[in-house]
Amino acid sequence: MLTAEQKPMLRFLAVMTAASMIGLQGYTILFNNYAVEVIGLDGSGVGLLQSIREVPGFLALLAVFVMLVIKEHRLSALSIALLGIGTGITGLLPSFAGLAFTTLVMSFGFHYYETTNQSLTLQYFSQGISPLIMGRLRSLAAASSIASGILIWILGLFLEYRGTFLVVGGLVFLAGVWGMLQDPTHPDVAPQRQRMVLKRKYMLYYVLTFLSGARRQIFMVFSIFLLVKMFHFSVREMTLLFIINNAVAWVLNPLIGKAIVSFGERRISSIEYAGVIVIFLTYAYTDSRFVAAAMYILDNILFNFAVAIRTYFQKIGEPQDIASSMAVGFTINHIAAVFLPALGGYLWMINYRIPFLAGAALGVVSLAAAQFMRTHHEPDETPEQVLPAYTAAESEQL
Repeated sequence: MLTAEQKPMLRFLAVMTAASMIGLQGYTILFNNYAVEVIGLDGSGVGLLQSIREVPGFLALLAVFVMLVIKEHRLSALSIALLGIGTGITGLLPSFAGLAFTTLVMSFGFHYYETTNQSLTLQYFSQGISPLIMGRLRSLAAASSIASGILIWILGLFLEYRGTFLVVGGLVFLAGVWGMLQDPTHPDVAPQRQRMVLKRKYMLYYVLTFLSGARRQIFMVFSIFLLVKMFHFSVREMTLLFIINNAVAWVLNPLIGKAIVSFGERRISSIEYAGVIVIFLTYAYTDSRFVAAAMYILDNILFNFAVAIRTYFQKIGEPQDIASSMAVGFTINHIAAVFLPALGGYLWMINYRIPFLAGAALGVVSLAAAQFMRTHHEPDETPEQVLPAYTAAESEQL
């Protein structure tokens, strides 16, 4: 059950998460078509831009040092404002260099928000509640993505790319300004170590985080590009697919959080990675645009299972290590992101199936690693205690 001190943080994270997804999904929906139709990029150019986009994620560990001068929740709000600025000005710079610059700006905003979002959730909510909070926030993110898709669909009726980017970015920027005026913190949390923390007992968390990041790049970059380049999905079709995709996620994400509480991180992660193997092999060999679209939806659902990696860390980690470890984890998550999209883009030019076969291989390694997930102690609430109370209160508090 949430306390009165926790509700302001939940409200803050809900608004910031919604703004983050509106900005990210708006950018993602438009990006591939904008890159192909306006700038004229091929697979290699798109892969290079995606590598540039992930550089801020690789530098997420610097958030630990930024928090020496800016409080963590302020950094969250500032990151959302930056995401809005980067998204808003994308249409004003229609060149490869301009797109690289705006991608970098919006990416710093998105990745630094995600780092602080994960950290604040694990700090302010207990082990029994945090999977449920993460599930509800990801459900809210899906609903926000649907809203973003509908907004872009409507704006596309009377605006060009430039106007659409400006409207979406402006809304996100205003949410960031609101966040900078809030103070949702309370003193009953463990003080965080203001330095980088690397510990041997967190090694499995680091490995799973790295593998998840590598898989994510293939999903984010090449699955969407496959639909646009090989199956010729239009902006309208991509927007409709995003809406369907996020409607499914909106329904299922709270159930994922409950499943983690009930069945544990190892089982949930094993289901995810087994599914990943099948999905990437299907991407590589299907000739049906409908099967490819279905795999994209299923791929996105399974990607939401990755919250199990973070709740696993919450159970094995020390409370004062959360902020630093989330920043370090985000950097590890993006090691592959710096080079994999560019490398994958080059391999795509040889044979478009190669990136997806590599994704299937990553699924095999991830499935093997997940079998070593063991929690050292139980959550301070059991599923029987958490689920009924949470379900009864969730509509009021979210």
